[in-house]
Amino acid sequence: MPTEGSSWFPLPKRIPARRGSGNGAATIQAPSERQLSEEEIRSAVVDCGLYEGGERLGGHIELESALRKADACQHGFVWIGLHDPSPGVVEAVGRHFELHPLAVEDAVNAHQRAKLEVYGGDTLFVVLKTARYVDSDELIQIGEVMVFLGEQFVVTVRHGEGSPLHDVRLDLEAHPDLLGIGPSSVLYAIADRIVDDYLAVIDGIAMDLEEVEAEVFSGPGSNPAERIYRLKREVLEFRRAVSPLIGPMQRLSSKQAGLPLDPRTGEYFRDVHDHLVRDAERIAGFDELLTNALQANVAQITMRDNQDMRRISAWVAIIAVPTMVFGLYGMNFEHMPELKWTYGYPLVVAVVLAICGLLYRKFKHTGWL
Repeated sequence: MPTEGSSWFPLPKRIPARRGSGNGAATIQAPSERQLSEEEIRSAVVDCGLYEGGERLGGHIELESALRKADACQHGFVWIGLHDPSPGVVEAVGRHFELHPLAVEDAVNAHQRAKLEVYGGDTLFVVLKTARYVDSDELIQIGEVMVFLGEQFVVTVRHGEGSPLHDVRLDLEAHPDLLGIGPSSVLYAIADRIVDDYLAVIDGIAMDLEEVEAEVFSGPGSNPAERIYRLKREVLEFRRAVSPLIGPMQRLSSKQAGLPLDPRTGEYFRDVHDHLVRDAERIAGFDELLTNALQANVAQITMRDNQDMRRISAWVAIIAVPTMVFGLYGMNFEHMPELKWTYGYPLVVAVVLAICGLLYRKFKHTGWL
């Protein structure tokens, strides 16, 4: 644990300059300690609760009181929920619970891969990726929930709007038998809710994918390539968020040795892992379907282009007959076939029309027209 006044970051951070800026990388020093304002704490802390024997004690408590009661807690635990907190709030909580500086840094900066790490043998740090589908924009908003779990505390840091944890807390409080397991039950409930929320995103993508498939084969004039590419990009981001979580969830379900978890939660995490694998398989299937839809759309466009070229070629061949015949008669030669015959002109026109008609029927029969 860092001493008072020391840098909370392991090393000063360097941010590389953007291309064309002309400046070198800038060093960002660790923020100095300062007193947190009540407004700053109130805006970041969603809820604080003290739990013992599967029941909540004392209702909602303030952050400072929660930290003090966590120290005095013998058989229960405290659950502190933060939403988009400032670095100062996260670092204050981290210093109190002696959380590892690297884990605190991850919670401050966000944008981490889904992962599971153990610090000091008694503190678990889990990063879970949340997902929320905005159907009007066909956009998947990816967020994060970071969970610090110890023997007598749970700290959740949520970034983004996906998977609010207030309902998770209420559901757990309504099931004292599960809540009585301790902090491990909180981690299970959070993971279960986040994975369940993936299903709503998957259903939204599935509906849009059905519309895309219908649009691809709807006939001429349709070219949903831009929409397919946009959906494929969103599915790829979703896949990057979900797939890395399979490994940590498998460890929570079957390889809990060395983890500060109650072994009774193994079967619960196994259920979450099964749902997660199912969701990952469906997301991978969406990626393949979108790839196939994009290829089918290209094939449709190519086929329509070929059909247009065949139509143009057929009409050119038909028009070439009167062009050639009338071109010959326009050369003003003195001796031309049937030039002075009364019915020569109608005969030539009739022959030209007959040849054009035969060509039209031929091209129509072969599908060129």
